Amino acid sequence: MASPYISSWFTVLLAVIYLLAASTSTSNAQLTPNFYSSSCPQLLSTVKSVVQSAIRKEARMGASLLRLFFHDCFVNGCDGSILLDDTPSFTGEKTANANKNSARGFEVIDQIKTAVEKVCPGVLGRRDSKTASLSAANNNIPQPTFSLSSLISNFQNHGLSTTDLVALSGAHTIGQARCTSFRTRIYNESNIDASFAQTRRSNCPSASGSGDNNLAPLDVQTPTSFDNNYFKNLVNQKGLLHSDQQLFSGGSTNALVQTYISNPSRFTSDFVAAMIKMGDIKPLTGSSGEIRKNCRKTN
Repeated sequence: MASPYISSWFTVLLAVIYLLAASTSTSNAQLTPNFYSSSCPQLLSTVKSVVQSAIRKEARMGASLLRLFFHDCFVNGCDGSILLDDTPSFTGEKTANANKNSARGFEVIDQIKTAVEKVCPGVLGRRDSKTASLSAANNNIPQPTFSLSSLISNFQNHGLSTTDLVALSGAHTIGQARCTSFRTRIYNESNIDASFAQTRRSNCPSASGSGDNNLAPLDVQTPTSFDNNYFKNLVNQKGLLHSDQQLFSGGSTNALVQTYISNPSRFTSDFVAAMIKMGDIKPLTGSSGEIRKNCRKTN
């Protein structure tokens, strides 16, 4: 039987893909939630199979794919710009501060593309950007050092509410973070459980440049299960990132964190709604962009 992590991840992933599919059959093409129901009814099962295989090989991959989606949408909209490789004449977003040495899962996207093209060759969907922006990636993606007010402002700039912020942050119930992202918190901050901080220090030396890429789970309780333990950790001052703990630091988001603890189904529904809303950020329609044949480069 599939683990809670796998089943929950599929629910979110497939709902997002299904609801964000776009028709490009007319000059005034608009997003439609049922584009693939007739043009490629095998889409969901095909994507599910590839993602399931990738997660079975490496449980962390689910979180990595979620992160790719987030980091793409926060840079000039959800246009696949993060997938573009650098070339001698083109600089993409993969070397941005938030992506360098951490954005991953691109090969799984390639596998999904290949599998979908095999069952539904030439079927068009959402349009991809022909460009990317390293500067926008450096400036628009929220940082792990952000305060609550900075987080709220950043999300509002992308049309996302405070509820969306807290719900989407719940994605940190899976995945891992690098030492360089949480070093300052575990050594210098006071609103952190002492035992938790000490445990994290064992694999994250205080000296910058030492062990920067060492990993720690974002959710210490159930690091591979998509559940609401992330929020329970915040109440217990066990948020790994500074930006995580900001959601429960005496500010306006405290109440929602507590709601997600007492009502996990509310978290699930808010998370799916926020993912769909995020996926609607500046979609390319009509003649804008293109349908890439290879996700890593323009046609």
